[in-house]
Amino acid sequence: MTLSDPLGDMLTRIRNAQRAMKPVVRTPASKLRARVLDVLKREGYIRGFEVVDRGGGKREITIELKYHNGEPVIREIRRVSKPGRRVYAGVKELPQVYNGLGIAILSTPRGVLSDAEARQQHVGGEILCTVF
Repeated sequence: MTLSDPLGDMLTRIRNAQRAMKPVVRTPASKLRARVLDVLKREGYIRGFEVVDRGGGKREITIELKYHNGEPVIREIRRVSKPGRRVYAGVKELPQVYNGLGIAILSTPRGVLSDAEARQQHVGGEILCTVF
């Protein structure tokens, strides 16, 4: 079965697993998913992730979710740019999520970056999702 929005599927899996207080969630692997998870790890929203080879050419990502005082660290994770409606922003139009308390994850010519990293490197791009 093919997915029309693989990144949206991963974000939904994370959202559902955190509501159920699961320590780990698994999702099919892709380069974009791994890059987004790398940003989430750098920003401290997840403990980590590991790409596992399941055999037969299929790979899977195991994501270790993070909790603080029994509450999920990720309170809200939303897909912004969808397959039917792409959302782009220049460096001057980059969104501030909850006045800088959250982050926006962007796909830029320099790779997948958080909004703060994109401002620092002075690049814009496609806004993939927001995290708070």
